[in-house]
Amino acid sequence: MIQPRKHSRKRDAILECIRSTSIHPSAEWVYTQLKPRIPDLSLATVYRNLALFKQEGDIVSLGVIQGLERFDGDPAPHVHFICTGCGRIEDLPGVQVPAQLASGVSRQICGSVTGFSLSFEGLCSCCCQERTTPNPME
Repeated sequence: MIQPRKHSRKRDAILECIRSTSIHPSAEWVYTQLKPRIPDLSLATVYRNLALFKQEGDIVSLGVIQGLERFDGDPAPHVHFICTGCGRIEDLPGVQVPAQLASGVSRQICGSVTGFSLSFEGLCSCCCQERTTPNPME
């Protein structure tokens, strides 16, 4: 039988920090946000708890973006846009994944799909603008 994990002030604060933002933060960002309120918090504690939350399905990892693993406090399957210029991640609530996609994958593997991760990559509007704005120094 799986024993429920103990609640702690630090653990609860880390999970709440991840769930209360839409920026899809890194462990370092979470640490920076919480350190003033929890002076004895260590970065190792943040990493350890994020790994636990990920394992338990409370959060999801969006992978390493610009050298840092980024997390989402919403574990329900949904679509993201990741800017390859600045690293910004946006949820795309208006983009729906067709139901036949998962059922097609299930048929192809002769198994069961229990979740998915779908991300689009490209340049956000700010990064596109920066690339098209002429540099006066050139």
